Amino acid sequence: MRAITMHKAGDVRVENVPDAAIQEPTDALIRVTRACVCGSDLWPYNDGPNNAGQVMGHEAIGVVEAIGSDVRTIRPGQVVIMPFAFSDGTCMFCDEGLQTACIHGGFFGNGNAVGGAQAEALRVPFADGTLFPVDVDAEDALMPSLLTLSDVMGTGHHAAVVAQVKPGHVVAVMGDGAVGLCGVIAARRLGAEQIILMGRHEDRLALGKEFGATHFVRERGDEAIARVSELTGGHGAHSVLECVGSEKAIETSMGIVRPGGAVGRVGVPHYSTIPDAQSMFFSNVTVGGGPAPVRAYIAELLPEVLEGRIEPGKVFDRKVDLDGVPEGYDAMNRREALKVLIKP
Repeated sequence: MRAITMHKAGDVRVENVPDAAIQEPTDALIRVTRACVCGSDLWPYNDGPNNAGQVMGHEAIGVVEAIGSDVRTIRPGQVVIMPFAFSDGTCMFCDEGLQTACIHGGFFGNGNAVGGAQAEALRVPFADGTLFPVDVDAEDALMPSLLTLSDVMGTGHHAAVVAQVKPGHVVAVMGDGAVGLCGVIAARRLGAEQIILMGRHEDRLALGKEFGATHFVRERGDEAIARVSELTGGHGAHSVLECVGSEKAIETSMGIVRPGGAVGRVGVPHYSTIPDAQSMFFSNVTVGGGPAPVRAYIAELLPEVLEGRIEPGKVFDRKVDLDGVPEGYDAMNRREALKVLIKP
């Protein structure tokens, strides 16, 4: 089968790899009908993959082609959302809604034996605990928005949940990428009154306004902190959604959160420590977050997608087939594309 492989930084290829197949009785085999390139895929694109030649991709919608003998709730022919992490659905952490900490789980597309979703097909471990069936046609017009439930919409929602967004809150969203924009959707649906989107790309800020952002901060560093202070009457934001993962982003987040506020960080951290520990302590600031358990959020978010109340699929501004994926990576890396949808 054909798949997208990464051999070193900047080296993305379309290659033939061994066909995906059932290996365990709890597996399902899906034909990938939609996948995408994630902003987090740009880290290995710039720094190099975990393993040379690994199959990339961790977000997908597919049609179930086959199931293992122990699969009970998933059946062939179903359209399914595949979260970016696989989970058994039965361990203590899955029971608590933290599937990304599943004792037997892991992540798609990070160089392990499970493989990645930027491919024609994929083996899904623990099908019952991982896949979420949806009663739609495989070519439904809502596919882009449904695909966001495999990662970016659930991740933006996780940032808002961890940052304790409540009705009437002032919320600042760090980053105008797909996750940040979905964080704007999440903050609005949770009742935030003022949503400050922090970014520098005018087309993305325009989409953020459509999603519910009320104010915009284009400055960075100390200037950004001063601007947020001005917008919040000197108090700062109740909730900060850190959707970037850089050291500068977490520094700015700590500078704009108000006393008693919370920072929800979902950008993969590329820093070793969180700054301003003393300030955080004396201001009673909560900092939390991590890989979003998107499997736990699908049931809550899905009805709003199906009813058109939220349209996170608008973050996709380019569509390619597998042959177009290398160019898609390059376009996202150069900030010429926000998020690339793949139709194998």
